[in-house]
Amino acid sequence: MELSVIDIVIIVCYLLTMIVIGLILKKRASKDLDSYFLGGKSLPYYMLGISDASGMFDISGTMWMVYLAFVYGLKSMWIPWLWPVFNQIFLMVYLSVWLRRSNVLTGAEWIRTRFGHGKGADGAYTIVILYAIVAVLGFLCYGFIGIGKFMEVFFPWEQLSRFIPLTIDPMYVPQVYGIFFTAITTFYVMLGGMHSIVWADMVKFGIMIVSGIAIAVIAMQQVSPELLAANTPEGWDSPFFGWHLDMDWSNVLPSIMDRIADDQYNLFTIFVMMMLFKGIFMSMAGPAANYDMQKILACRSPKEAALMSGSVSVILLIPRYLMIMGFTVLALVFFRDEFTAMGSHMDFEIILPKAISRFGKVGLTGLLLAGLLAAFMSSFASTINAAQAYLVNDVLLKFFLSFGFA
Repeated sequence: MELSVIDIVIIVCYLLTMIVIGLILKKRASKDLDSYFLGGKSLPYYMLGISDASGMFDISGTMWMVYLAFVYGLKSMWIPWLWPVFNQIFLMVYLSVWLRRSNVLTGAEWIRTRFGHGKGADGAYTIVILYAIVAVLGFLCYGFIGIGKFMEVFFPWEQLSRFIPLTIDPMYVPQVYGIFFTAITTFYVMLGGMHSIVWADMVKFGIMIVSGIAIAVIAMQQVSPELLAANTPEGWDSPFFGWHLDMDWSNVLPSIMDRIADDQYNLFTIFVMMMLFKGIFMSMAGPAANYDMQKILACRSPKEAALMSGSVSVILLIPRYLMIMGFTVLALVFFRDEFTAMGSHMDFEIILPKAISRFGKVGLTGLLLAGLLAAFMSSFASTINAAQAYLVNDVLLKFFLSFGFA
């Protein structure tokens, strides 16, 4: 796909805006560790809530939810209760208040509040640090290849190579793109810390809202209710279910029945019951040591920490589901023949780039690409900020103190 000059300008302006935000907020973030990693605990809860929601609005998760909506219809709305929805509820009710009252810098430090000191507590403390470091390394490996492959569709190296005096093997082009975009993200995170992440996320979420609405409007213009009904099985448009899924794709797209069998969701009521209990128990076990916890610790007070957690799902789900259902509806009607030809090897990751290529107009394509790029960068930036807080506060400083260097 060849982008127009306007689309390229939109993407370049977005990337430059991220860098400028980091440069502007560099001084504010450099006061002390609290200012750098937690924004000085001065940012209002609604900004942190938008930032947290922006971090959860990632490409991979969105495409997984597009797959669920495609196959299971409105019944797919129950599946996120497995973790993210319940997690935010438990955080709002009591966990966020408990976390913020500890007045610590990282989740590892909070382990001391929860378990104190001792052999078991020391082991838990160490495990949390290792988890945070391994998680960010895993995200680095997973994320930068994913964004590289995605952007390669819209920026073919054959076209860019005419302007860049580099010779790169085609198999390494996704890695080069990944390094480029992750480098920009790391740059503004390293400069401005939590301040730059939150302000950049405000810009990103605004782009994602516009992108979500645009995709939903395109879907409503292109697909009538009658056309959608003709391309989906009975019950696809209902969120209600019985003991069995009772969704028969045999006359519409038979190969989807194999996917349902592989997912083992046919006994849907039992699956939902197990999922709800798992979501409750996972949430009651405590918060994960990730960027979500860092946003809670950055709130101005325990009350605002609870408000921030309660606002995340409300802020996130509306624009995200506009985009998810928009892509799903377009794929059901316009990509049906391609999925039929794939048979049991259906690749749902083609939905997003194909939908943008087919329905994106000049300007809108650039905005959608900037929004999806922003979704990746937001998750990546928040993860990097959380990981470096653990490395600095819980590894380097503790090491220097233990050896008498500070």
